[in-house]
Amino acid sequence: MPDATPAPGRRPAGAAVLREEVTGAIAQAALAELAEVGYTRMSMEAVARRAGVGKAAIYRRWPSKEPMVLDVVRDLANQTVPLPDTGTLRTDVAGFVQHTSALRADLRAVRILTDLTAEATRNPRLAEAMRATAEEPRRAAAGQLLHRAVERGELPADLDIELATDCLVGLAYLRPRTPWQPAERLDPDTTARLVGVTLAALAACRR
Repeated sequence: MPDATPAPGRRPAGAAVLREEVTGAIAQAALAELAEVGYTRMSMEAVARRAGVGKAAIYRRWPSKEPMVLDVVRDLANQTVPLPDTGTLRTDVAGFVQHTSALRADLRAVRILTDLTAEATRNPRLAEAMRATAEEPRRAAAGQLLHRAVERGELPADLDIELATDCLVGLAYLRPRTPWQPAERLDPDTTARLVGVTLAALAACRR
């Protein structure tokens, strides 16, 4: 089945619309390959075979393996661990902790993120791309969460946003202590205590 489908109305000669269901199938196949064999052993051929498409369908979307992987992992992270905006710092932090707990309990996500983190220590280009496409936008979003809390008077006006972001992310990802093992979901009592510790740490992050 061809990948491109005609769009209604007039289009320039040769133009085509990439089918969303094909893109989704490729993304799921790429995640499955990452979890099963890791970044280094992963190939475009294997992704195409698993997705049931030709390699040309992948290359119409991404020029190489690296941008494809970064796109699908970034989308996975954004969908799995959204940054809450509930109107109060406590419930924002509680939501963030609960979402990160769910991600850490996902064995496939743990395998993928652990593998890419290790690969980034050997691949400066991948490390920089991951920082630019995943880390920076998420830190910026966390900064917005903290700025909102400052504006509401829930955190001190002289808050060190960078240090507070480190505390928020670091404490939320505290469990498990070994990053290569999936975590168990946090129970309500543990979540409440972790939220309390995080709030205390954030309040102490002053310039």
